[in-house]
Amino acid sequence: MIIAVDGPTASGKGTIAKALAAHFGLPHLDTGLLYRAVGRQVSLNGGDPDSEKDALAACQFPDDLLADPELRTEVSGGLASRVSIHPKVRSALFERQRQFATQPGGAVLDGRDIGTVIAPEADVKLFVIASVERRAERRFAELRDSGRDVMLEAIAADLAARDERDTNRKDSPLIAAPDAVTIDTSDMPRDEAVAHAIAIVEDRMRR
Repeated sequence: MIIAVDGPTASGKGTIAKALAAHFGLPHLDTGLLYRAVGRQVSLNGGDPDSEKDALAACQFPDDLLADPELRTEVSGGLASRVSIHPKVRSALFERQRQFATQPGGAVLDGRDIGTVIAPEADVKLFVIASVERRAERRFAELRDSGRDVMLEAIAADLAARDERDTNRKDSPLIAAPDAVTIDTSDMPRDEAVAHAIAIVEDRMRR
């Protein structure tokens, strides 16, 4: 069984995907982490994330970079959004994601184009959304609790800019698959959102 969970940054898609993977005993891949690693590698290389050549070269990042806590920062998130607009970068990372999705037994993947590009044949497709304001509040609390000095207004502006890039890029834009079930977590507590997602998957399995 393949479960695709798509949506914008801080919508709750990662939390839901991890919970689904644990509940159904499936491996999980946060595909956004791959793009964050590319963005981080571009920075380490002293390159330009808006240059397709520099971003493509950074796709050869070492596997241990995926464990770098710097990938979870807002800076790396912004870099990921910028490198992901390059078609050659998306092509370079496509096969890695595709192999994970099609492994025996299935998998849960979360990202922005899982249900539309990486695994269009997924058994269940979820599209998780939330308002920019709510997402900014969540990310602000997360970063503040980790000891980072951040401003709520700056985070909201950054999320809005990422949404603009992700939804309007020509290659693999952030859109819901026609057969995806949308979950709006704006006013939904974490446990309620997870339970709702599990119920959706179980209903699809029964069908």
